[in-house]
Amino acid sequence: MIFENSRSKVIKKLDYYIDNHLSEYSKLRNFDYGPQNRINTSCLSPFITHGVINETEVINKSLKKYSFSKNEKFIQEVLWRTYWKGWLELRPNVWADYLAELLKLRKDFENKTNYLEAIEGKTNIECFNEWVNELKNYNYLHNHTRMWFASIWIFTLNLPWQLGAEFFMQHLYDGDPASNTLGWRWVAGVQTHGKHYLATEWNIKKFTNNRFNKIKLNENALPILSEKTYPVIKKELSNPETFEEKNLLIFDNNLSFEYSDFVNKRFKKIILVENKDRFIKLSEKVLTFKSQLIEDQKQRLMEKSIDCEVININKVKDISEEIFCLYPTVGENLDWINKNNKKNIKFLYRKLDQNSWQYCNKGFFNFKNYIPKIISTFN
Repeated sequence: MIFENSRSKVIKKLDYYIDNHLSEYSKLRNFDYGPQNRINTSCLSPFITHGVINETEVINKSLKKYSFSKNEKFIQEVLWRTYWKGWLELRPNVWADYLAELLKLRKDFENKTNYLEAIEGKTNIECFNEWVNELKNYNYLHNHTRMWFASIWIFTLNLPWQLGAEFFMQHLYDGDPASNTLGWRWVAGVQTHGKHYLATEWNIKKFTNNRFNKIKLNENALPILSEKTYPVIKKELSNPETFEEKNLLIFDNNLSFEYSDFVNKRFKKIILVENKDRFIKLSEKVLTFKSQLIEDQKQRLMEKSIDCEVININKVKDISEEIFCLYPTVGENLDWINKNNKKNIKFLYRKLDQNSWQYCNKGFFNFKNYIPKIISTFN
């Protein structure tokens, strides 16, 4: 399981998966055969998260191979991240509250034995320990395994979901504030109030091909209770009609400008922004992965004779003139912009987000009814 740091290699990976394994995705997607055998999933999420490839590219390529009906489950899974982002955009206080809760919990648990054993993979649950090591070694976990991991963390090890979400963000190549935070909330039972996800021994054994046995779990736990509710906050997603020759900021979630909605707009210079100073301290491997992807974007832009440079996020403070920015979505990059009151930054929104986030006001099962309509806007 290798995650390449160039768009050209990622496109080859996508094409190979579609040609050779996509046809069996729906049947095999829930099986975790281990890190050495990932043919049943695309493993493209680290690159979709960073915008090296985008959802529309993946879906369009899949539809050229198979019909929507045969592709429906794969397309739904690709758009889950789009949905989570839209859901969080309409309720940004969920992210703010998570960070505030995390700050307190760090202090409460920093010396607690069960927490330290969990993050070191030294519990009495073999499969969990293996997944901790897999996460640290490969910076990736199968989606089904992430659900088992979170359930064991919360309901068997009795640890706060907020610390588990932080642990994932620190190590996952595809970690993003929306899918990670909301996924952990969903397992805990606070995303959909009263509905949680409980890992069971039979389910883990079946979908790991009996790689693990004698798994002692709490299979009768009640969901975590929360009285907090988050009403939808309407969000304006319009773009300016005219683009003067301004500079453009790009953060680490939009690293394929030459394939974006704005490639034909006239920008004076493109500034790629690195953010290593975060509230959630990312592992060195994750920071290196991000830097490599940013550098790959820089090289591709230079090959097209587009003026560009890479700067540290703190250098954005020095920019006083009006500047455009591909919208970084709710998370630490947007937090930095808001914290530093950078009102001179004007956001540009992707067409996909403009067309899909309006359907994120309810659950995913409502959202998926609009997927054909969303696809029709770009396919």
